[in-house]
Amino acid sequence: MRLNGEARMTNDETRSNAQMMNMRSEVYVSSFRFRHSFDFRSSTLVISLTLAALSLFAEPPPSAKDILASVRMMESLQEIDLQGQLRQDNIVLPFHLVQIGPLIRYSFANPDEVLQLRLGEKSSRLDLVTDDGTEQFAASKLKQKIRGTGVTYEDLAFKFLYWPAARVLGEENVRTRNCWKLQLRAPSRESQYSNVLLWIDKASGALMRMEGYDWNAQLAKRFEVVSAQKIEGRWFLKQMRIEELQPGTNRVQSRTYLEIKR
Repeated sequence: MRLNGEARMTNDETRSNAQMMNMRSEVYVSSFRFRHSFDFRSSTLVISLTLAALSLFAEPPPSAKDILASVRMMESLQEIDLQGQLRQDNIVLPFHLVQIGPLIRYSFANPDEVLQLRLGEKSSRLDLVTDDGTEQFAASKLKQKIRGTGVTYEDLAFKFLYWPAARVLGEENVRTRNCWKLQLRAPSRESQYSNVLLWIDKASGALMRMEGYDWNAQLAKRFEVVSAQKIEGRWFLKQMRIEELQPGTNRVQSRTYLEIKR
């Protein structure tokens, strides 16, 4: 009888131990499943957030057409009355700059010459202002330099802002400013430039740099903003450097500075 009792106790202990082992196994399996299920869900969440972020940053840039339209709009909203000058070596050419919206006037002295630029929706027009009124500036004279400086009448006319063949090349920094880089192709040989590269400040829409290429695809002229100034709470150009380069060598032949004063 004692042996049978001990046998039953042993069998009971064996069943109890087996139950305990089964419980531990189930707990372990459940824990394993929960942990890996959680890890999988966490990984999925991280991947989803990463893909969302990449999708956000991978958004395409605005079109060149939209960027140029924004630049023209910003340029046509200015209202200023300032003094300026073109300076190259011993040449100092003062001028009076007045802008009321899309209408810009440059007044030079000795001899007197008044140029009026009108920024339209589809084109710009440069006029010569006389005592009898205004007359359109002759297209044949647009390539002429203004009184021996490196700036031509065409440079003042902003014709390139309306060229239809334009594309965005990417983004670049100019003097710490994040800019869109655009390439524009001339619609005809009336321009001194076959194509132009523009760097446009993303935040303000300001033209930070321009490179003009001749009809042999050689860099001919470079414009770059050197400094800006704040006048009555608004930012304006202070100094721009204009460099004429010897085609094919990138050697600077002349430097002209366009400077705006209060």
